[in-house]
Amino acid sequence: MALIVNVHQAKTHLSRLLKRAHEGEEIILAKGGKPYARLVPLEEGMPRIPGIASGRAGKEFFEPLPEKELKAWEE
Repeated sequence: MALIVNVHQAKTHLSRLLKRAHEGEEIILAKGGKPYARLVPLEEGMPRIPGIASGRAGKEFFEPLPEKELKAWEE
């Protein structure tokens, strides 16, 4: 059975949750009481390929987030 953790708890205990996920435990992150994402370990030997994304970050990438977006991160 998966462990379900809300976002606030996950932020507080991220290191512990990463360790548990790395050891094979399924961790479900919930937002507003609803499953939102799954924390899983990377597969061994999974190659990372730098530069596979095309394009460049525009000026808007470096602008502050809108207030609504910032509040969503605080939930």
